[in-house]
Amino acid sequence: MSLFPRLASPDVRLALEVDEGPRLTPHPGNPRSLDYATLARAASAHVAQLHELGVERGARVAIWARSDLPTLVALVGNALAGVVSVPLSPKLGARELMHVLTDAEPAVVLTSDVEGQSTPALPLRALETIDASEPPPIRELDDDPVLLLYTSGTTGAPKGVELSARGIAANLDALADAWGWTEADDVVHALPLFHVHGLVLGLFGALRAGGALRHVARFEPAAIGAQLAASPRAMLFAVPTMIHRLIDAAEADRSVASALGRARLVVSGSAGLPTREHRRFESITGRGIVERYGLTETLIVCGVRADEGARPGYVGRPLRGVEVRLVDDAGAVIDAHDDATIGEVLVRGPSVLAGYLHRPDANEEAFDAEGFFRTGDLATRASDGALRIVGRKSTDLIKCGGFKIGAGEIEAVLLEQSGVREGAVAGLPDDDLGERIVAFVVADPNVPRDGDALIAAVARELAVHKRPREIRFVDDLPRNAMGKVQKAKLRA
Repeated sequence: MSLFPRLASPDVRLALEVDEGPRLTPHPGNPRSLDYATLARAASAHVAQLHELGVERGARVAIWARSDLPTLVALVGNALAGVVSVPLSPKLGARELMHVLTDAEPAVVLTSDVEGQSTPALPLRALETIDASEPPPIRELDDDPVLLLYTSGTTGAPKGVELSARGIAANLDALADAWGWTEADDVVHALPLFHVHGLVLGLFGALRAGGALRHVARFEPAAIGAQLAASPRAMLFAVPTMIHRLIDAAEADRSVASALGRARLVVSGSAGLPTREHRRFESITGRGIVERYGLTETLIVCGVRADEGARPGYVGRPLRGVEVRLVDDAGAVIDAHDDATIGEVLVRGPSVLAGYLHRPDANEEAFDAEGFFRTGDLATRASDGALRIVGRKSTDLIKCGGFKIGAGEIEAVLLEQSGVREGAVAGLPDDDLGERIVAFVVADPNVPRDGDALIAAVARELAVHKRPREIRFVDDLPRNAMGKVQKAKLRA
């Protein structure tokens, strides 16, 4: 079976649409959408361009991951041609870019916007030669890499993660099983194309299912609402910061609320969605949100099934074909299903990376003796096997006064309190306690600030030793491109 079955016998069903906002005017040389037949020809034209450049199967091709149609076509064409895409974030700094290019050693760097580049790159030409007569190659489900993605590099320089055709397909098929994902579904998202969420789930997932991707180049609630309203059966993929803004917009604009309510499925990922936002969303739209959990190295590990409905606080059970373990600090397996015992999440399955590029040292640390990948994430497990992620082992496990405390459960309580817009909890060095619990809070300007009341609220809801010893009110929380709070910067 091929990676994208519908491209093997393409038709005129919508495949890709990009909402780039009002800044570009559609014309024949700048289409906003492609059906499957046209996408197949465009992908074939891109493969021809690769051949002209002397790029052979197995070579790496770096692509500036801009949210536009030429970039989407190139990512698909690369996969079909058997070359490895190395997506580059348009926000990469000079040092970060040099590291990726030196480590990946791409045969060529391509871009849809040569004039906007500060470094040498060749232009994508697929849409200029879209009348290519040769059909595109068929990409079989082999173990060769399709993507080389770089991790966020929270410890040291980013590491390269190769994802194979077989692993990607296995993960997307497991998600299709969990979410009832079929060719009738359109995927709507405004996620960046250099991360798993927007690229693998959003682009490759839509095409593997045989439906359409409706990509919004610049996140705006009205644009998301318009794409949802235009689709007879839509799935929305988003991160919590986007969900929060969509809720705010829906409260002010009934058309946004109506569009969100019409979506068949709304999925939040890449970070935990606060219970408060679950409740707000349901009260406005009349429907819930499901969450999922995964990493670049593992793809998606767990997901709340569509037939379960919303389950605030949980990321669901392991997907089909994925093995998950919780282990203690000594590496011993934790069998508890009490939703209280915290352990590190270990994963094994067809979608887990074989190893980091050029990093045998990191590979030895990343896997246990049985081939399980150490995620570094902490979770508890409910009686039915559903996981509740409580944070990162490196940043969210706080050792305070002899207790091991997950920052996530404290943050969940804080976000339920009046006047708290955002909150992050970290352990800071303390001579007496080892680490003291400090909460960083973005306050609602319309509500008086009362740190003592917030500390008391946590002490009422959780064991008293889990209360913050200090509340620090801040204007905002530092986040990365996917909306995750960067706690290292809070500790600085």
